[in-house]
Amino acid sequence: MAFGILTRLEGPQTLGRGPAFWGGFLLVLAAACAYPLFADGYTVGNTVYFFTWVFMALGLSVIWGYCGALSFGQTAFFGIAGYGYGILTINFGSAYGFTLIALVIAVALACLFAALLGYFLFYGRIAGVFLGIVTLSVTLVLERFMAQTAGPEWRIGAARLNGFNGMSNMPQLTIPWPGGDIVLFPDVELYYLVLGLMVLVYLALRILLNSKFGNVIVAIRENPERAEMLGYDVRRYQLVAFVIGAALAGLSGVLYTTWGQYITPSSMGMTAAALPIVWVAVGGRSDITTTLVGTLAVLSGFQTLTIYGSQYALVVMGLLLVVTVLAAPRGLVMALADVLARPFRRKGEGA
Repeated sequence: MAFGILTRLEGPQTLGRGPAFWGGFLLVLAAACAYPLFADGYTVGNTVYFFTWVFMALGLSVIWGYCGALSFGQTAFFGIAGYGYGILTINFGSAYGFTLIALVIAVALACLFAALLGYFLFYGRIAGVFLGIVTLSVTLVLERFMAQTAGPEWRIGAARLNGFNGMSNMPQLTIPWPGGDIVLFPDVELYYLVLGLMVLVYLALRILLNSKFGNVIVAIRENPERAEMLGYDVRRYQLVAFVIGAALAGLSGVLYTTWGQYITPSSMGMTAAALPIVWVAVGGRSDITTTLVGTLAVLSGFQTLTIYGSQYALVVMGLLLVVTVLAAPRGLVMALADVLARPFRRKGEGA
């Protein structure tokens, strides 16, 4: 049984297979594990910031790239989970590992909201551009609502929402330990946790997407009418993919909140909602490996632009999206992967 599951790490829905790919994967993983040994705490903490957004991008890849449903709701799920974690931990603290329980509850809240929203969207047969419009509208409504919660009356227990000032001072993720709790500060400790989660999520998604579920949602993306004629409940599969994407966005929200110990309504604003679309489009939305690589590359470039020319950062992101759509619709990283793989395909055909 376990061997059968592991065989799904490779399949038609994910790039990369064979000893060369997995050898490269292990080398990259080893380099990532050794990275904190050669970098200062600030740089390691900044890398954690990049990693926190990868989960949201992977979730969008499942919803948009594999299932074919363009959603601007990722930042809504991100914000719900982030605020949920903040409210829970500010009220109940971090003793006895409660922060880990709060993480699970916060992600579950994002999933519940996505399930309710997705039910009305997919069973209401809203699709195409209208799905993007509705999810964007819901995201902006949530952002506007949270922005007007600045007054002292807007509190849940000891947690004040604080409007555009944002919620702050929530506890760090804490792991209970016999010799004393391990507090995951936003440097080496949190780095290894987030790296481990990223690897587990990536491998789990490969297994999921190469299973029957992955094959069906890709079939729905290509031709939903044909998939329905074959007997599949198209709306149920779409809803499950939507909730999986929301769970990953919620995980991003919790990790981001514990990384910076704050969250603001701007995390759900128009710019924040559009950026994940750029990351996933540039990488290649129809594959989680290219999504992961593209997200990290674009985030690094975006931060550099923000530091040295903040007024041009969003303009460059917009131009990058336009170039991707016109020159490489499948994604720049995907196009590069195709070029690099071409010699190997020719050798295989010759053999």
